[in-house]
Amino acid sequence: MGAKKKYLITSALPYANGPIHLGHLAGAYLPGDIFARYCRLKKRDVVYVCGTDEHGVPITITAEKLGKTPQEVVDHYYQDIKSSFEKFGMSFDNFSRTSLPIHHRTAQEFFLTLYHKGYMEKKSLEQFYCEQDAMFLADRYVEGSCPHCGYPEARGDQCEKCGKWLEPTQLIEPRCKICGNRPVFKQTTHYFLKLSKLQKPLEEWIGKKTHWRENVINFCKNWFKEGLEDRAITRDLRWGVPVPLQDARDKVLYVWFEAPIGYISSTREWAEKSGQPDRWKDYWMDPANTRLVHFIGKDNIIFHAIIFPAMLMGHGGYVLPDDVPANEFLNLEGRKLSTSRNYAVWLNEFLEKYDADSLRYCLAVNMPETRDADFSWKDFQARHNNELADILGNFVNRTFTFIQKYYGGTIPQRGRLDELDQALIERTAEIRDQVGRFIDTFQFKEATRRFMDLARFANKYFNDREPWRTREAAPEKCATTLHLCAQTTYSLAILMSPFLPFTAAKIWRMLQLEGKPEDAGWDRIGKPALQAGHPLGRVEILFRKIEDRVIQAEVERLQKIAAELEEEKPQPHQKPEEHPPVSIEDFRKIELKTARVLQAEPIPGSNRLLKIQVDLGRETRQLVAGIAQHYSPEQLKGKTVIVVANLQPAKIRGVESQGMLLAVQDGERLVLLSTDGNVSPGQIVS
Repeated sequence: MGAKKKYLITSALPYANGPIHLGHLAGAYLPGDIFARYCRLKKRDVVYVCGTDEHGVPITITAEKLGKTPQEVVDHYYQDIKSSFEKFGMSFDNFSRTSLPIHHRTAQEFFLTLYHKGYMEKKSLEQFYCEQDAMFLADRYVEGSCPHCGYPEARGDQCEKCGKWLEPTQLIEPRCKICGNRPVFKQTTHYFLKLSKLQKPLEEWIGKKTHWRENVINFCKNWFKEGLEDRAITRDLRWGVPVPLQDARDKVLYVWFEAPIGYISSTREWAEKSGQPDRWKDYWMDPANTRLVHFIGKDNIIFHAIIFPAMLMGHGGYVLPDDVPANEFLNLEGRKLSTSRNYAVWLNEFLEKYDADSLRYCLAVNMPETRDADFSWKDFQARHNNELADILGNFVNRTFTFIQKYYGGTIPQRGRLDELDQALIERTAEIRDQVGRFIDTFQFKEATRRFMDLARFANKYFNDREPWRTREAAPEKCATTLHLCAQTTYSLAILMSPFLPFTAAKIWRMLQLEGKPEDAGWDRIGKPALQAGHPLGRVEILFRKIEDRVIQAEVERLQKIAAELEEEKPQPHQKPEEHPPVSIEDFRKIELKTARVLQAEPIPGSNRLLKIQVDLGRETRQLVAGIAQHYSPEQLKGKTVIVVANLQPAKIRGVESQGMLLAVQDGERLVLLSTDGNVSPGQIVS
């Protein structure tokens, strides 16, 4: 690993259908940026690329919801994401887009090479087709129950609950995401990537990756154990990269086939911008000298550790991933993030109120590297106030303020060093090496803690030296103390720059040094760099305390959303209580009738309740039922169900309900009781 001279670093391409949230940052972006910045400090040859993923069903679904074209959606979110990343301090060498012509060309060339090498096969198959919407349904346009865990809202490409990769045809009770109707099967053709042909070389290659994280290795082994199946990599869609074959002009490449190629096209775009259009090959097509590292979240392991490497192997000539350090998930205040319910902290909104470096530090020191982590607002406040402000900020401020006040704002002369002075110098070099080792092995949480340890040690050194006392009692010792503290701020600025680039730059300005901390290089940490007499600039407060009331408002906002989610959450199925037997006379008091659903609509303010109009034969009734998580209004229309017709009316959310639907809870699924065959409405169930 260490012998390779070039570093090609990628972070997962974010979908251009929504803003960035904290979970994204902790998973794929902050770790990639820390590593890239560190590599540059080490004077390594680095290219760090990313870009927005602008094709696929999530984009078209978002466009339909907003009443816009897919292009309008991706144009908006590309700018939003790019701007947020810049404000957060992401240091990409190139941030591209998969809708660009250079990406279309690159993906099509890649497809054709695999096609001509025999890794593509055209097959006929039956695919879901919605007669209502007159279209074939790509994976995410189909929803239903997962065949593995029973989750009732699994997508046609993956179950969000158990993580299994699915085909739409595997779903139980499938329905069209657009209209809610059950789709039919219709014949179509697609091109399949022959993954089965590449399983053996993939297994041999991954078998040598003893340095990979355990979660990635185990994930791959489980897939190999089940056996890799050939996968369709074309789709019946209009939005995407057109398939470059005459017999498939009406199809596009599957987004998870062409999206990883976005790393290559982004590097090609970077090379073109640099005036050396073939320079991208120096990284992607020089396996002997290039180390390729993919930073991703664990939900993308399959594509970066199996699918994309298989594609690269089949094509030939490309560097294969040296590592895929996949992070686990970041939860929010003890709950899973829910972007659809706005239970998230959005980066663009966060940066309007708080410093980027405060967030970078909080996420880095609590990164979900081997297990899920949790972000809480009070922990964020504590990290900011107690560590960034009281330890790091306090040390830098008291050092510079003391020099300004008692040494005319210039670095004092260093005298003879004693044991404690040497300990500070040695500790700086020791922590530099520790932080470097941890970053090189993708242990960013430990690296961040060690960096703060230096600030903590330096603060203690300042206290133990008592310069406020030695200034008159032992002037030479006081001058030496402040000289070494100033040198330590210089080392800290370089050491912190991968984690806190904006703060590092502030210290650099206060030190009145040219360029940036990263220009100095990693090896300058712990080395004397400031000459006696060097003038300081204007001293700034690095971190101002965050007040309790500010954080409490953030906590209460999330608590309110969480309470709404709990209200909408289906209650777990309880074992029915055992009641004493009832007489037939008592049972006959309950009037059960068949009813045909005429229409249904959501009740404003609730994601669980539907207002339903039913035909009871001689009359129309209005019912309120908590089934919106299981049935859409379109699915209910025309359905014959069983209702309790003589139930006393009740008001639910201000809407009168004149009866009750009968249903059975089957695990997490709620199933309405209906008739076997066509039955007229209003018939008595006996």
